[in-house]
Amino acid sequence: MKYYVVDSFIEKNLAGNPAGVCLLEAGLELNEATMQRIAAGNKLAETAFVKKNGEQFDLRWFTPEVEINLCGHATLASSFVIANFMDIGREEIKFNTMSGVLTVSINIRDNLYEMDFPAWEVSPVEITQLMKDCLNAEISEAYSARDLLLLVNSEEDVKNLVPNIELMRNIPDCFAVIVTAKGHACDFVSRVFAPNAGISEDPVTGSSHSELIPFWSERLNKKIMVAKQLSKRGGTIFCENCGKRVKIAGKGLLYMAGEINL
Repeated sequence: MKYYVVDSFIEKNLAGNPAGVCLLEAGLELNEATMQRIAAGNKLAETAFVKKNGEQFDLRWFTPEVEINLCGHATLASSFVIANFMDIGREEIKFNTMSGVLTVSINIRDNLYEMDFPAWEVSPVEITQLMKDCLNAEISEAYSARDLLLLVNSEEDVKNLVPNIELMRNIPDCFAVIVTAKGHACDFVSRVFAPNAGISEDPVTGSSHSELIPFWSERLNKKIMVAKQLSKRGGTIFCENCGKRVKIAGKGLLYMAGEINL
């Protein structure tokens, strides 16, 4: 099985978020348990499994521990592989996923991949002592959707955050914890932690922006924004609020290509 690792939302080499992309050729069927074992062995935040289905592609995403319903950087990586190694020069790809049909528009010249994702509205929740103990930083507001979104006072608070990852496992009813603040040289910044999915910190997270884009669009009164994720690898996300949908765009770079022997 052909296997690629692509750095997504890159600003420079060896940055962004690496995603594994496994291409399931015609006749190759993998069960869920096998895909999960491959993802666990890859030890990347997400591994995508892609299979051509007529003019569209079936797409599934696995962390080292669980299958998830939406993943931005592995969708970008899958689009990069298709446009550069399968259907070279393709300008639009439609993926069948757990989150419905996702469309990716591709500008190969500028190495830009724009994903059309669902927008997730967040609801305010009470700031608990557990949240405070996990972050070791002042939390000004808390919200919930798929992920728990915690607003802090400044970009510096996000950058310098040293969370208690083990304690964070005890936060109920969320896939990941997003910590965010208004940016200096960009519109907003964030970091994302998902220890219960086997991801202590996700370097650059596309799906979190399904929540972050509507949240910051309302606060900043802007439809088009630029965001940065302040992990050690770091990355840039180009954002647009389209109402019930959001557009999430970034660049990709091939890190490696090879074969997985099954």
